[in-house]
Amino acid sequence: MSENHEKSSLEPPIGESDAQDDRGDRTEDETIALPSFVAGSGTLDRLVDTARDYARAAASENTLKAYAKDWAHFARWCRMKGAEPLPPSPEMIGLYLADLASGSGPSPALAVSTIERRLSGLAWNYAQRGFTLDRSNRHIASVLAGIKRRHARPPVQKAAILAEDILAMVATLPFDLRGLRDRAILLLGYAGGLRRSEIVSLDAGKDDTPDSGGWVEIMEKGALLTLNAKTGWREVEIGRGSSEQSCPVHALEQWLHFAKIDFGPIFVGTSRDGKHALETRLNDKHVARLVKRTVLDAGIRADLPEKERLALFSGHSLRAGLASSAEVDERYVQKHLGHASAEMTRRYQRRRDRFRVNLTRAAGL
Repeated sequence: MSENHEKSSLEPPIGESDAQDDRGDRTEDETIALPSFVAGSGTLDRLVDTARDYARAAASENTLKAYAKDWAHFARWCRMKGAEPLPPSPEMIGLYLADLASGSGPSPALAVSTIERRLSGLAWNYAQRGFTLDRSNRHIASVLAGIKRRHARPPVQKAAILAEDILAMVATLPFDLRGLRDRAILLLGYAGGLRRSEIVSLDAGKDDTPDSGGWVEIMEKGALLTLNAKTGWREVEIGRGSSEQSCPVHALEQWLHFAKIDFGPIFVGTSRDGKHALETRLNDKHVARLVKRTVLDAGIRADLPEKERLALFSGHSLRAGLASSAEVDERYVQKHLGHASAEMTRRYQRRRDRFRVNLTRAAGL
């Protein structure tokens, strides 16, 4: 089975098998077309295709998939209630949000963050169909405010992988080709504070592939990553480690050398026998599975049942680990992670001196 094959975790509680039946279920491909009063030509038709490509690039593939599922779920819900999803009805959407929060019927109640994401998905889908969803309408805004007031909880954070943890995790990996690749993924992701999508989107050089999310330049003192991240372009400097066993740059060099990669995606699948690198870019879910597997193999948080340990760690644990372990001024961590504010960086720091600044004493008490 391919390493990239994994069932989506975004399956809606209500089935979406008949989502394609929806009369208003048009994609952005269908909404981008020539005006009715313009005669088509080969050149203009090609520009329509180009415009559709740019429209698809406006959001990440994962975001588009999530929005499509949001719309399919809402359209099915409307039909079950004897209503139509088009045009947008603030009253029906308010009832839909209430249903999501209450968990009526066989569907479990959703978290506030998930409900907000569903609402964003509906707004995006309505926009693609030429409608505007007024989220400030009282039928939507008041219901959402009540849901937040009653059900909101502090965000559940994944545990950070600390320095001693990452070393134990990479020690569980073999030194075959697949092990070299996974070692480079873990160390580079940790030292770079990278999102899992950023890791797998890297190419060996600039403009290698159309779906590239950045590229790597290896230098004497480290590696320079140029990333097209969710907040825009940024550079990430990853210095060499204190030993070859813990150095992310050395691990990357080893993988590139033995995998014979000098062009295109850096992190790709391997052949079934593990002796050859393939051309197919890894899916970002591989990073999450790799983190969970090596956490178990390394015996991290062995005091917890296996199910809880698996739920505690994810690909984001690498990013949180760097933020929590780096003993440097906070502003350097903020720049490294590409955060717009120090407050966002602090959310990633699972351990820090919270009372280093004591305003109580500073105020004379």
